[in-house]
Amino acid sequence: MFSGMPGIGKTAAASQWAHSNQSLFPDGQLFVDFSALRSGTGGDVSEALATCLRSLGVADQFLPAGLADRTALYRDLSAERRMLVVLDDVTRPAQVTTLLPQGPGCAVLATSTWQLGELVLDGASLLHLDVLGVDSGLELLSALCGPQRIAREPAASARLVNMCGGLPIALRICGARLLTHRRLTVSALVDELSDEQRRLSRFTVSSAHEERTVSAALEIAYRDLPESAARMYRVLGHVPGLSFDTALAALAAGLDTAEAAQEALDVLETASLLSITDERRYALHGLVRLHARDVSGTVDPPGTEQEIVRRVTGHYLALTAVADRAIRADRLRIAGLEEIFGAVGRSADNDPFATADDPGDDAISWLEAERANILAVLRTASRFGFERPVWQLAEAFTALFFHHRHLADWRESLELGADAARRDGNAAAESRLRSLLSRPLLDLGQDEPAKTQLDIAERLAVESGHPVLHASVQEFLGRYWDLHDPARAVAAYRTSLALNAEAGEERGEALARYFLGRAQSVVGDHAAALADLALARDVFLTLHDQRMAARVLADAGRVKARLGDVVGAVSDLTQAADALRQAGASHYEAQALEDLADLLDDPDEARDHLRRALTVYEEGGSPRAADVLARLNSG
Repeated sequence: MFSGMPGIGKTAAASQWAHSNQSLFPDGQLFVDFSALRSGTGGDVSEALATCLRSLGVADQFLPAGLADRTALYRDLSAERRMLVVLDDVTRPAQVTTLLPQGPGCAVLATSTWQLGELVLDGASLLHLDVLGVDSGLELLSALCGPQRIAREPAASARLVNMCGGLPIALRICGARLLTHRRLTVSALVDELSDEQRRLSRFTVSSAHEERTVSAALEIAYRDLPESAARMYRVLGHVPGLSFDTALAALAAGLDTAEAAQEALDVLETASLLSITDERRYALHGLVRLHARDVSGTVDPPGTEQEIVRRVTGHYLALTAVADRAIRADRLRIAGLEEIFGAVGRSADNDPFATADDPGDDAISWLEAERANILAVLRTASRFGFERPVWQLAEAFTALFFHHRHLADWRESLELGADAARRDGNAAAESRLRSLLSRPLLDLGQDEPAKTQLDIAERLAVESGHPVLHASVQEFLGRYWDLHDPARAVAAYRTSLALNAEAGEERGEALARYFLGRAQSVVGDHAAALADLALARDVFLTLHDQRMAARVLADAGRVKARLGDVVGAVSDLTQAADALRQAGASHYEAQALEDLADLLDDPDEARDHLRRALTVYEEGGSPRAADVLARLNSG
């Protein structure tokens, strides 16, 4: 039996198989379309038997009236034949088992949106069809509208496959439109489909006899759902993100128990409207999500989407804030945990990371796994004007990017957060987020935009009267001046050091001293640099901040290299790279490996370090990847 979501090509696959294997069934093939029966007689098994009996030569006046008599006659007639029975769009196991032919060599080929696992007990083999990958999608488009058409616009064609989500019916509709409208380019069709709110309605192709749409295929499956599953389907259409678990589905739907949500999710999964990811989470196909959203717009009351997004945003805000604190409790924050938990109506004792062997590692892993979902929540919550939750979530989310440098995501999240803080009228939050925003901008080589953000952040920090925030902004200003005026960098770090010392901020003072030591080495004061780096490292070790202690050790190695102490430099950088890898600080590990490669006599060992650095940079989207790749290619 072929199963899969609506539009996946189950009927086409069954028809192709039946056509290719006609020789195996010399007594012919029977075809029953249960979708057509449902629209006419309700799709009962008795009417399906009548259809088959007519095909086997039984005239209407001789058709038995009852189900049992029709079943008996069908079995008698099929026992004399070697035939194939194709049952399209079945919804119940009985629709298949009743129509099993009795003759030797007979076969049944059924298709269903529903995953009818019970049929395994009757000897069925189940094949679940999945969406097409990019290459297969391009092959289908080429077959529909010509390979030259697709080859002329390879990038646009690949994007078109992605917009269709690899769903064959969507690809066939696009192929038909390209074939019938020769002046329509692939790029123009992609532009037409770029508006997500109207995308589903664009998957339409009309002929003199019928109109084919993706929506129609999905609507058939939706109409078969029980009410609880139908409501969950509509709710999930509004949940931001790529995947979700049962707990989030229950919260989004406003259900009291996870059990009620699980029942609805099980129905949707069985109906092939939900898929299971490799991480054992649920996901909606992109076009299914759009259909669920459209249906909700016609069925549910105004404000439904806003309420669902509010719940989901609160859920992610609370968990991300807890994860942030599990990674580093003493980091500067503007949003307080009690304020966050009070606003979202959750208990501050609800900490899923508290019982882990290493709460920080677990929190980083969770943030990494949820990265795309959190970013989607930020975008959607920003669209609804949830200003305070947006900036609070962006501030907490940045904890991930200190360890995993996904620069584009980091930048976008902080831009959303800074704009939300401005609209919320919170000068301190805006200052904090704009100063943080300077970090990915500098890593991306966008120094002047970073300086613009820092100038605004400095003004707002002074206005807020928050000395530790002001000290932090001075530290970030120092990072900018490190690249443009080392003497000004030293001055900025000394200002940050003094402000942190005055506020009694031990970790902030250690950070400022660390960056001061780096800047002092650049201006030639290596002895002062090593002294300040040693003091900073001692504080970080006291605070159990292994990540920062390792960063300091790496810079001590760099200072020693400038002094000509190659042995000491190699030792420090090697220890630092290992510690940074263990701490999950891959970006800083890559920097240490680059510097270490410059000092090693063994070219093979140096290349190994550069390959690892290249992998880290490529995964994080860093411009450094190009430089490292050039070094590897040149050597």
